[in-house]
Amino acid sequence: MKPKLYPLNKRKSKVNIKQFAKLAKIKDFSCFLNSVPDILAGQNLKLLVKRIKEAQKKRKTIIFTYGAHFIKCGLSPLLIDLIKRGFVSCLATNGAGIIHDFEIAFCGKTSEDVAENLKKGMFGMAEETGFFINQACQIAYQNNLGLGRALGELISKERLKYRNLSPVYWAYKKKIPFCVFVGIGTDITHQHPQAEGASIGASSFKDFHKFKEVVATLEGGAIINFGSAVIIPEVFLKALNLARNLGFKVRNFTTVNFDTYTMYRAYQNIVNRPTGGKGFYFIGHHEIMFPLLYQLLISS
Repeated sequence: MKPKLYPLNKRKSKVNIKQFAKLAKIKDFSCFLNSVPDILAGQNLKLLVKRIKEAQKKRKTIIFTYGAHFIKCGLSPLLIDLIKRGFVSCLATNGAGIIHDFEIAFCGKTSEDVAENLKKGMFGMAEETGFFINQACQIAYQNNLGLGRALGELISKERLKYRNLSPVYWAYKKKIPFCVFVGIGTDITHQHPQAEGASIGASSFKDFHKFKEVVATLEGGAIINFGSAVIIPEVFLKALNLARNLGFKVRNFTTVNFDTYTMYRAYQNIVNRPTGGKGFYFIGHHEIMFPLLYQLLISS
């Protein structure tokens, strides 16, 4: 028996691209940073911006990771601009992150009413989402590619209408790694008839080893995590440990976690345990904190 599906365009979505962040070059935004107290979080914010800018100037590795909520908050335009400006060497997210990425690229909207659709057994059953993501997994598996690379190539090949708002697409276009770490059974696409455990697992595992290779080059660089409370912190710690186990010097680098409140794994695995450099933790809403960080990074 096959599950019932419905067209994505007929689904009510809570987020659309008209609500997304807009690019705005604010003249002399650096004056804002100078006005912030040089105390506690204010001091940390100044130091964080300085360290990321130094890493970018010296062409060190800067990894940007995020949870799915980051995409739902309409922040893709700002992240894509940072990619274009050379502030991002590698991106990583979980399986839900690429689901929202695809839906935005495909139809310009995402984020369904989970409670309402769950009552009817129709949560996550949009046909195109399951078909496209699982197709990318199978292409990756057949061609020995990572899931992020295969998905970016597929979005490009199919010329999705809103692909210019897709970080996955821009990573592919700019030839920087995009790594996807999937937890089997955690994503709506695993309910679909096209889902194959072998292709999902192999393509995501390929991305783990690509991520390890990038982490091995993190000396003098930075990792920025927005809102992934479990998957990214756990994967990063294993990738870092494996890189060190293989003899790579990865000691002095900057780490920062942004989230709505303090998360144990993110604090321990991103900020506290890994670095001989400097770790930071900032609490606040993504839709406020990331535009703030973005403006501080692009200001002279």
